Amino acid sequence: MNFHKEPDLLYFDLLDLELILNCNHEDCHGFYPTETVFETDIIMNFENLEEDFPIDKIYLNNASVSIMPSSSINNMKDFLLTYDKIGPDSTESEQFIKELWIKTRKTISELIKCKSDEIVLTQSTTDGINIVANGLKFETDSNVVIRGKNHEHHANYFPWLRLAKKIDLRNLQIDQNGSFSITNLHKLVNEKTKLVALSHGLYNTGQILPVGEIGEFLKTKNIPYFLDTAQTVGCMGDFDFPKTNCDFMAFNGSKWLCGPMGTGVFYCKRNSSDLLDPIGIGGESAIQHDDDLVFMDLPEKFQTGFRNYVGLVGMESSIRYLLDIGLVNIRNHIIKLSNVFRDEISKIPGVTIFGPDDESCRTSIISFEIKDLKPEYVVKRLEEKEIIIAKREILEKQVLRISPHLFNSELQIMKTVEELKKL
Repeated sequence: MNFHKEPDLLYFDLLDLELILNCNHEDCHGFYPTETVFETDIIMNFENLEEDFPIDKIYLNNASVSIMPSSSINNMKDFLLTYDKIGPDSTESEQFIKELWIKTRKTISELIKCKSDEIVLTQSTTDGINIVANGLKFETDSNVVIRGKNHEHHANYFPWLRLAKKIDLRNLQIDQNGSFSITNLHKLVNEKTKLVALSHGLYNTGQILPVGEIGEFLKTKNIPYFLDTAQTVGCMGDFDFPKTNCDFMAFNGSKWLCGPMGTGVFYCKRNSSDLLDPIGIGGESAIQHDDDLVFMDLPEKFQTGFRNYVGLVGMESSIRYLLDIGLVNIRNHIIKLSNVFRDEISKIPGVTIFGPDDESCRTSIISFEIKDLKPEYVVKRLEEKEIIIAKREILEKQVLRISPHLFNSELQIMKTVEELKKL
């Protein structure tokens, strides 16, 4: 094992992690594998992580779909081979799948710090949002509070907009970054408010909303609270999501968690599950008692039909990969990259950057525009140079967006800036 000390810092490669945890070497004296030590005293060599991700391009569209580590892909392959070998519909496979359920829920509960039985496995963030939007019980004079209307991602806007045909849909006015005044929230909610539905991190500006403060207020009013956390789980550092006091939360596995498409999580606080009627039913979610159907308890209540088992293997493996590196380490790395990019492109004439300047108020998402250059043109030209970024929108404005993750490097950021300068 090769490592060396700098003042108060220990540098090591990811492959040395297991060795360090069990090492009796004199240089490791006094080193304890606690979460605090991992997140403050260890600096990861992120440059070496590029080898774990099988892509030759500069990929900067992780807020849409990220790249999977090779280890997750290999684990998915191993699962499929084993599942076929033991017989997909056999007594042995039944136990095999049961162990997968348990392992996946345990890992996710470690990630977001909740109880394992509060985790419903879905296919997407959208699935979780619709479980809430279509499962809540509304009276004709009920209201739901959202933020920004079309400023919001369609997945967390259209389900509530659909409800506007039968309830009062109330909208929080936003500032240029997509945030809003807590005072305005106080004014909009009342005894008829059935839900406040927000995104934790915004897909277009990167703004992080003060979800903890909002949750404290809503708790005093006994108002249910939903969070779309697709843009924060996996890139926000070591964050205790249940401390937001949210009742429901949805995210997917294929963005910041580096898992496969078709995987998602719906978090339902145990004490809030009775607020929702399941929108689907099947043999896995209910039982027949005499002539009546009785729903099972969490999480089976909201989870019917077969799941994407091989996808769960990939998602769990990727989450474990991120946890082993350290979520705070990842957060620090990607914010550093985003700051470098912001600083460098601000020197390019005609560039406008959107989103908060304060790094504590944003994710690694950076949205920007270049005067007189259409976003689709820039995206296409960069892709010709094997650099992947995205075109998105802030209300009616079309913008460019990058979203660096753990496998990206400062060298890649600088190369992207240099190509932008050539346009």
